[in-house]
Amino acid sequence: MTDSPRPGSPTDGPSRRSLLTYSAGFAVGGALGLPLKAEGAHPDRYRVAGSSRRDVDRFPQLQDQSGSVAPISPEERAARRLRLGGILRALGWDAILMEGGATMSYLSDVGWGHSERLFGLVVAADGSHFWICPGFEAEKAELRIHGDGLPGGEIVTWQEHEYPFAPLAAALKERGAERLALEPSLRHRFAHGVATELGAARVGIGLDAVVELRGRKDAHELALLRRANELTQQAIVAVSKKLLPGMTGRDISRLMSAAHRKLGMGGGWTLALIGPAAAYPHGEDQTRPLAKGEVVLVDTGGTLHGYQSDTARSWVFGGEVPAKVADVWKRVREAQQAAFDAIRPGVECREIDRVARKVVEAG
Repeated sequence: MTDSPRPGSPTDGPSRRSLLTYSAGFAVGGALGLPLKAEGAHPDRYRVAGSSRRDVDRFPQLQDQSGSVAPISPEERAARRLRLGGILRALGWDAILMEGGATMSYLSDVGWGHSERLFGLVVAADGSHFWICPGFEAEKAELRIHGDGLPGGEIVTWQEHEYPFAPLAAALKERGAERLALEPSLRHRFAHGVATELGAARVGIGLDAVVELRGRKDAHELALLRRANELTQQAIVAVSKKLLPGMTGRDISRLMSAAHRKLGMGGGWTLALIGPAAAYPHGEDQTRPLAKGEVVLVDTGGTLHGYQSDTARSWVFGGEVPAKVADVWKRVREAQQAAFDAIRPGVECREIDRVARKVVEAG
């Protein structure tokens, strides 16, 4: 960001969900914040079909940057499991159960899709772990869990003629685990079954444990998050130079996906809106054709080694910045700066939000 940002440039301006609308003579600045999100947090309607080779070839200047920061190592994930064990002990839990999702990946780098059958990871208060797995999928689980660089751990199976809850309870009892925390995203049918089997008094939601575990980022995580967002900003700049009159939001989204791919990022998503299409939160109508002098809003991100970027930029395509748009851009920028200035250890997030909103409301 430059000392004197220009609202017509996609490289400048508020970096968090700046939402500008250019409709009926008014514009709206978006909110600020740092949502805790996992991969796949954006609705499917923001995702675009895979970019074609022709799209990718439009960015010869972009190179794969996925090696610029190392991924999280198996040793780091093992240390996370040990740290989680200490958190569980401090909170009075003996173990925590989770199924496929962000927390399982954070702890093991193992992903597993959801189905009607429970596949889960259990981490105990001593830092050890085991898996609960449908019997017929045990061989597949072995391939994902055991081997060089993989987390290992015993696989406790359950069969098609039974529910997973009794085998899970037996494995917990064998390990002396009486109080079980549930990862907050565990589906209700499994949470209900576990509570019925173990007794509701022995089961609870482990939200505090997960927040303590994942809410504190170490230097390596911060480097990954920073690099992911830097690469997305490179992608936005590259795409901004390829825009042509008549393109739609969907065309722009497709180019963003291609640029992310060239930079070595996966899991790309984009919300690209033109002019009045941005009049509603999270947009409306990605089929409007681009014309000179219209505001373009691009809200986009990709994944680098499992860490998600999320960057929004607004600029005017091929024309001067209308005074109203510049005024709103300036107000959002002031709100963002006020929020940054208010951030201190111990200050609650809602207070940071209040400071930013106060600037917007004063206008």
